[in-house]
Amino acid sequence: MCRRLGYGLKSTRASWEGDVQYFEEAKQIWQSYVPESGQAATVQGELLRAVEKLRDEAMRNGNGNWDAGFEILLDYLDDKLSDQQVYSQERIIETKRGLARLRNSSSPYLADDLYDQLGDRVVEYFKFHGSQPHQMNPRLYR
Repeated sequence: MCRRLGYGLKSTRASWEGDVQYFEEAKQIWQSYVPESGQAATVQGELLRAVEKLRDEAMRNGNGNWDAGFEILLDYLDDKLSDQQVYSQERIIETKRGLARLRNSSSPYLADDLYDQLGDRVVEYFKFHGSQPHQMNPRLYR
């Protein structure tokens, strides 16, 4: 989402937004809550950062640098994006299915749709819970 939609650059907007439901909201989270490097101070920032780290690793590196850090990011997404207060059971199953696909690191997922869907889930999480502090994970160096 950030590479394709341009908000990773913190200033531009790409002309094609694809099937992203919450482009403007995700762009705002990216610009406001995702740091230039390191973990985000907020849950919404860390969730979106995780999605984009996974997308970048698959598309730019073919998961060639895959390590435990990416598993930590997937676990974090799975934990937060399975919140039954926020999502229907069907949506949780869909999200878990997508995350399971991304866990197959030997076969990188190279289409934007799955990452964009996860980005939309991040925005929905933020809309429901608002801004929350993220507790830094000392084992995560990605």
